[in-house]
Amino acid sequence: MMTVSERIGRACLVIVVWAGLAFLTLPLAIIVAVSFTETEYLKFPPQGFTFRWYERFLADSSYLESIGLSASIAFGATAIAVLIGVPAALAITRSSLPGRGVVNAIFLAPLILPTIVIGAALLQYASALGFARSYAALLLGHVVIVVPYILRTVLASLARFDQSLEEASLDLGASGVSTFFLVTLPIIKPGIVAGALFALIISWINVELSIFNSTASLMPIPVKLFNYVQYAIDPMVAAISAGTIYVAIVAVVILDIFVGIDRVAASQK
Repeated sequence: MMTVSERIGRACLVIVVWAGLAFLTLPLAIIVAVSFTETEYLKFPPQGFTFRWYERFLADSSYLESIGLSASIAFGATAIAVLIGVPAALAITRSSLPGRGVVNAIFLAPLILPTIVIGAALLQYASALGFARSYAALLLGHVVIVVPYILRTVLASLARFDQSLEEASLDLGASGVSTFFLVTLPIIKPGIVAGALFALIISWINVELSIFNSTASLMPIPVKLFNYVQYAIDPMVAAISAGTIYVAIVAVVILDIFVGIDRVAASQK
């Protein structure tokens, strides 16, 4: 039986948890609600109910092109970051590579440097090599800023990895490649998926780096929204923002179905 003080402590903990959850989700709920308002300006609580702002958003091909560009960059940068981050994490934790601490620090440096500084540096670097303000420059920049997320989550998974499993696989005759794909990869997969999800989100919402390498015909959706709100603030902004929320919800549901949120969370403990 719990004492009175224990019950009060548990009740307070529950209240704090629900208050924190409300604090995090209430702004998202407000954005979604405002996206259906019938007024010509942002207003909460919304008046009426209409899909007009979604229809206006979807009817503008420039926004759809920006969304397609953002998706292409986000998925492309994440895929490349996985191909870089996973081997890098294995090299840092498994090999006798001299200066592993320095290598780790270099890979994680984008987490410390302001993204706007990286964007300005990338613009200068790409200009010197002749590919500034191009898709390649945008993709390269996004790879740089998302690799640390892959590296950190995979390093966390490898920190609790039982290497005797790999040794047993090798003793039973499996090759190093087979051992990686049949033993190592399934175990660290939650860490890879968690890092990939973080990478997708960071790439999708990035403005600071993208704005330095965007053009009128090459503009990710966050930059386009940033430019739009400089001159007009109407419910279409909320509709576009709500669309990104829907995408995030779908991504989390897919992650839970195929991997499991609890396994992803456990891999980072």
